[in-house]
Amino acid sequence: MAFATVSLIPQNIEPIFWVVIFVFCAYVIAKVCPGKYFLHGFFVSLVNCVWIVAVHVIYYKNYTAHHPEMASMANNMPASLTTHPRLAMAVVGPVFGILSGIILGLFSFIASKIVNKNV
Repeated sequence: MAFATVSLIPQNIEPIFWVVIFVFCAYVIAKVCPGKYFLHGFFVSLVNCVWIVAVHVIYYKNYTAHHPEMASMANNMPASLTTHPRLAMAVVGPVFGILSGIILGLFSFIASKIVNKNV
């Protein structure tokens, strides 16, 4: 998803892809993990956040060319971060990782109540 969002997936339909990914990951976590479904989902998103932020920082120019709202958001950051937009992305990225971790954790917990564990 990190590479796809750099230039292939427009920002207006990106949430649809994330919902599909969260549902798939929640299903796999509920099916495979022995317990603590919320934590498994949360940590999957944290690990995912690391490489997504890394790809977005490395391909910053391409990413902001296809996501102008993200580029404009960098202008609303504190002055120390507006001069270094990649640093701003690296600082803000983990916040999105935590938020998506909460979402995937909840999806995983809910999926654990629905999915049949027979492997």
